[in-house]
Amino acid sequence: MRFSALACHDNASNRMRPSSVIAAERFIEQVGFAACMTDSRRPGPSLYVAVCGRRDAVLPRHVQKDPETSLTWTLKDQLLRRGKVYYAKLARGKATFIAPRLLPYFNAIWGVRPSEEKRRLSTHARAVLKVLRREWEMASIDLRKESGVSDRTAFTRALDELQAAMIVIPSEAVYLPKFTYLWTLAVSRFPDDLMQRVDRDVALREIARAFLGSAGQTIPGELARVAGLSRPEAGRGNRALVAEGYATMSAPGFYELASEVAVNSPLAASLGR
Repeated sequence: MRFSALACHDNASNRMRPSSVIAAERFIEQVGFAACMTDSRRPGPSLYVAVCGRRDAVLPRHVQKDPETSLTWTLKDQLLRRGKVYYAKLARGKATFIAPRLLPYFNAIWGVRPSEEKRRLSTHARAVLKVLRREWEMASIDLRKESGVSDRTAFTRALDELQAAMIVIPSEAVYLPKFTYLWTLAVSRFPDDLMQRVDRDVALREIARAFLGSAGQTIPGELARVAGLSRPEAGRGNRALVAEGYATMSAPGFYELASEVAVNSPLAASLGR
């Protein structure tokens, strides 16, 4: 029995619709990884779309007065503070939540090992990282001062670089006396998950599994756009699922959950199928 990816996202959003931080954590764990504030104009799971509970949700022009946007932002702050799911700007600078079970796979693709830092990280990024390894947690303004990266744009780029390398994450949003983020080392919150070593092909397969398991179907280029992978690597991940019988390919780039997987999947069960 096959089911539509669009229908699944629509029905699942209505059933999962998170209104508390616990429900938001449950949503992220179920889908595996999700964007924070993307809407229906971009593919892939989104906390904002889940909060809205409708597939066609579009961010309003004036988000300051929108209750759904406000709730999503509040949940994001609470998720940061609790630290049960991973959150950072990852590939292509997109703010992304990741369930801990998928961290070894994302880290295998984008993580930078200590032995590679001098070669792969910029001078500014290494300066910020040196301070955080000494202090473990620090607010943006203090971190900028201590690292010596005084230019705001250069500092922001350094933090984005460290987040994309899965080394640094925001640990809390502080609003008083003025807004700032606290930053910490990712490994301090998720040591076991980030210390695992995983083969790259295994990582691609499991990221593809998480996406297809929540979407039901995928079209050419969709997994690459959502997960920040190259299209050849996304294809490798999807074809690995076909090889093991988890998915079928109806045409090049078009993948679906295999019939028996679709019927027995946790998502299908939550939809009463």
